[in-house]
Amino acid sequence: NVKENFRIISKALNMPYENIVLSAQTHTTNIRIVNEEDKGKGIIIPRDYENVDGLITNIRQIPLVTFYADCVPLLLLDPVKKVIASSHSGWRGTVNRMGKVTVEKMVEVFGCEPINIIACIGPSICKDCYEVSADVARAFMEEFADYGYENIVFPKENDKYLIDLWEANRVILKM
Repeated sequence: NVKENFRIISKALNMPYENIVLSAQTHTTNIRIVNEEDKGKGIIIPRDYENVDGLITNIRQIPLVTFYADCVPLLLLDPVKKVIASSHSGWRGTVNRMGKVTVEKMVEVFGCEPINIIACIGPSICKDCYEVSADVARAFMEEFADYGYENIVFPKENDKYLIDLWEANRVILKM
């Protein structure tokens, strides 16, 4: 059923199903540069990589597929260099600045200028629903100490906190 859904989406987008490339996520900030040899990896041929939470390419007609559940999709486009990226940013990826890592890789590999990159923070768990323990909240407080973590971390009772992943990723992408 999953493969059939990918076929349906590919057809609707007029993109070749056999070119789809899937990530192999483990909540890291590891990024793979996708090239012609990667076409179909994870969908019609086995992946020869692991621990990849972000994909970047400058090759047209290669759909990049990353997965999210309640984590944050980061979708980036440099319309000048014609480079796209899709990155998965859960709480670990956000604390480790997946958005920044993705932009830096676009700059390093493809010569993108950050000013030209358009970023989209996709739908994910919202700040009213994302409850975390004190250790996770502390990681955010430390990482965003210079950027006003008070707009990202919200204390609750019983040593619990709410985290605004959208705001945290917005701050990272604007750095």
